[in-house]
Amino acid sequence: MDSFKELFKKEHTGELILVVLIILYLILGFKTPDFIANMIDNIIGKIVIILIVICLFVHSNPILAVLAALVGFDLIRKASIATGNNGLGSLQAYAPSEKKKMSQFTAFNQFPYTLEQEVVAKMAPIVRSGSSLTPPSYKPLLENLYDASPINKSN
Repeated sequence: MDSFKELFKKEHTGELILVVLIILYLILGFKTPDFIANMIDNIIGKIVIILIVICLFVHSNPILAVLAALVGFDLIRKASIATGNNGLGSLQAYAPSEKKKMSQFTAFNQFPYTLEQEVVAKMAPIVRSGSSLTPPSYKPLLENLYDASPINKSN
């Protein structure tokens, strides 16, 4: 509670302004510009961010230091996403999307009109049961049932 009271004193106005700016940065989620992302997304940039956060923990209000640690982590994360050095950015560059996969499948499934399709198309139509044809001239015979009951027998 003393940290809050100390933060609102007149001699700590700069820290209060920095807290407000950090909170705005975290809430609004600004995109990191490319030139800043390139400076941060290497080992020297990350060490500088960590050293700034440690200095704030040592020399300033703990609330400001914790918020600065959150911003530092967020800044390093956004810089790695912006430059594509994180695992996700490089993976997405090489992994095909569903749209690309479907276009490849349709390209592979384009076959020319074959001789087999042509012969089948020219064949006589298949006679289907229930069509209006003349009744057959034969009568089917029932084989020996060997004491089995007929299927359509009612009880």
